[in-house]
Amino acid sequence: MIDGFPDALETVDLTHAVSPGMPCYPGTEPPVFVASCTLVNHGFEEKTITMYSHTGTHVDAPAHILEGGRTLDGFDAGAFVGSGVVLDLARPCRTVIGREHLEPWGAEIEDRDFVLLRTGKSEAWGQPDYFDGYPVLSEGAARWLAGFRPKGVGVDAVSVDPVDTETYPVHRLLLERGILVIENLVRLETLLGRTFLLCCLPLKIERADGAPVRAVALVPRREAGST
Repeated sequence: MIDGFPDALETVDLTHAVSPGMPCYPGTEPPVFVASCTLVNHGFEEKTITMYSHTGTHVDAPAHILEGGRTLDGFDAGAFVGSGVVLDLARPCRTVIGREHLEPWGAEIEDRDFVLLRTGKSEAWGQPDYFDGYPVLSEGAARWLAGFRPKGVGVDAVSVDPVDTETYPVHRLLLERGILVIENLVRLETLLGRTFLLCCLPLKIERADGAPVRAVALVPRREAGST
C-alpha cells in the first residue's frame, strides 16, 4: 500500500476499442489499419493507423470549435485527471436535458472535477440508432453546469450536440470556458453512486483539436457484502 492511497482500487474501463469499421460520427471515415511491418517479413509487428482525431472515446479541445482556441497540448496533464460524478439521466427517456434535471445533483457537482452524463445511449453502440435521438443538454442546462467550472463534461453518446446541428451550442458554451468535452464513454452505469477518480489522458499531439483517450475510473473496491 502507498501512503495516502486506498489499498484496494478497482479500475473501470470507460473506453470503446478503436478498430476498423467501428461506429464513427456521421461523415467521419472509420480507422484504417495497415500491417506495415510483420514478424515474417521484418521480425517485428508494426501498424500504420489512419483515423480522425475525434474517433471513438475522445476528448475535444476548444480548438475543435473555436477559432484560435486552445489545443490539447496546451493543457497540463492534470487537466485530464480528477474526481468525477455520474448523473443518471437515462430514465425517463428524453431528448433534451434541462437545468431542472441537473439541479438535484448540485451538491455532488460542486465537489467534482468531471461531470459525466449517463444517457444510456452507449447500449446502442454498433447499431444505427446510436446516432439518433440521444439526449443533449439544453443551452440553459449547459450554462448552469458550466457555472460550476468543472474540468470536463462527458457523455456516453456520440456528441453533446445533435448530429444535425450547424452551430454546436453546447460545445461552444463549454469549450469557450475551457471545459473539456469527452464523448463516446461507456459503462457509466457501473459508477452510479460511487466515488471515483477519472483519468482520460490523450496522446500529447502537437496542436491537437481532439484525440482518442483511454478513459478509466479508479474506484475504491467494494468490500464483500457491501452495497
